[in-house]
Amino acid sequence: MNPSMADPTITLEIFRYRAEQETEPSYQRYDVPYRDDWVVLDAINYIKDRLDGTLSYRWSCRMGVCGSCGMMVNGVPRLSCAAFLKEYYPDPIRVEPLANFPVERDLVIVMDDFMEKLGSVKPWLIHDDAPPLSQGERRQTPAQLDAFKQYSMCINCMLCYAACPVYGLEPRFLGPAAIALAQRYNLDSRDRGRSERQAVLTSEEGIWECTLVGECTVVCPAHVDPAGAIQRAKVSATVDYYKDVLLPWGKR
Repeated sequence: MNPSMADPTITLEIFRYRAEQETEPSYQRYDVPYRDDWVVLDAINYIKDRLDGTLSYRWSCRMGVCGSCGMMVNGVPRLSCAAFLKEYYPDPIRVEPLANFPVERDLVIVMDDFMEKLGSVKPWLIHDDAPPLSQGERRQTPAQLDAFKQYSMCINCMLCYAACPVYGLEPRFLGPAAIALAQRYNLDSRDRGRSERQAVLTSEEGIWECTLVGECTVVCPAHVDPAGAIQRAKVSATVDYYKDVLLPWGKR
């Protein structure tokens, strides 16, 4: 076949690490068909199905909803289902597991630390005055919904943790997504659990660790703006402090 008539291809350099076989990670190159409408995840699925069935990675919906296919694509945290090959073609694409997390195998990271931090902010409605179900729905106004809706859009993809230099240097940091989710409930008019979450948010590992680099917001695929959530939490905590100092007899 005339080389000029050959189907175009693109090279993926994939991070490989199999603890039972290797002591150090390596990179493996694969040439895959190039399609304008393919995303990086399509190329990885092609490798898994056609070239190398030993490759390990996570994915589910392929629609930017589940958040499970987060990877480093040419050094940037991306959802691999939203990173189109045409953004990089004809150059090679390097695909690695999300930064700042331990690697379980190949592109699969260990999520335990993230899940623990997420649970520590009690991401559920806490209230002691909920009306009985017989009274029907507990309604909110559009303004009350708008107060927290943006922060409820988080898909737990962990891209913000991979982009956060503070988390990279200090893994104890609570992190962008957990703080944004705490704000989602703190700002919900139906919730009464703010005081319980504040102990976590204002701890040494909480909001004051953030140096407002803002990369978490830049990489967020759901436009949650975790950097903004952290700064709002700082303002609220500061107001709480001055209320305690100036109005110690009052109750927040």
